[in-house]
Amino acid sequence: MKDNKSRPVRAAIVLAGCLAFSSCATLGNMASVLANLQHLKFKIASVRDFRLLGLDISGRSKLTDFGATDILKVAQSYSAKKLPVSFVMDVLAVNPNDGTGGTTKTTSTLTGLECRLLIDGKPTVTGNIESPVEIPGTGQESVIPLRLSLDLLEFFTDKRYEDLVGMALAIGGRNGSAARLSLDAQPTVSTPVGPITYPGRITIVSTDFR
Repeated sequence: MKDNKSRPVRAAIVLAGCLAFSSCATLGNMASVLANLQHLKFKIASVRDFRLLGLDISGRSKLTDFGATDILKVAQSYSAKKLPVSFVMDVLAVNPNDGTGGTTKTTSTLTGLECRLLIDGKPTVTGNIESPVEIPGTGQESVIPLRLSLDLLEFFTDKRYEDLVGMALAIGGRNGSAARLSLDAQPTVSTPVGPITYPGRITIVSTDFR
């Protein structure tokens, strides 16, 4: 009789032990996943398809490269307090979890890259990726396209017409580069334990992986 009564107690103890072990294992997996996430690195690769008022400026390096009609169009837009630009920024991502150096080979899927664009250190518009991007654990670079658009005059009201056109050309013109750009970003990655958003924000630049 005594044995029969003690069976539920023993079963409860065993169940509690299993749950505790399972919880510890889950916590261990989460800790491992979080550790791996810290190895994801990002870098701005380049800017392409840069358009000023819809004009493709990729083949131009100075204001005099614009035709008379285009110069008039840009000047009139500046006078109307509007100077819209749009472009695609290619961001590189590296996942070094390739199974070497004590890491576990893991493929991560970037589901979000909530970010704010900075030009010459000045915060401007926000953006995000349009669809998830798979980043394999091979150590190779994956390209993440970000489509961004903004009105330069909304954020640089103190700049002259020539300065703003020069800024656009320096970024997206013939000899343009992403050196004047950076991203204040917070990635979200899909993992075996669910989506995880980085606890802190990172600054993505064109000079090195971060």
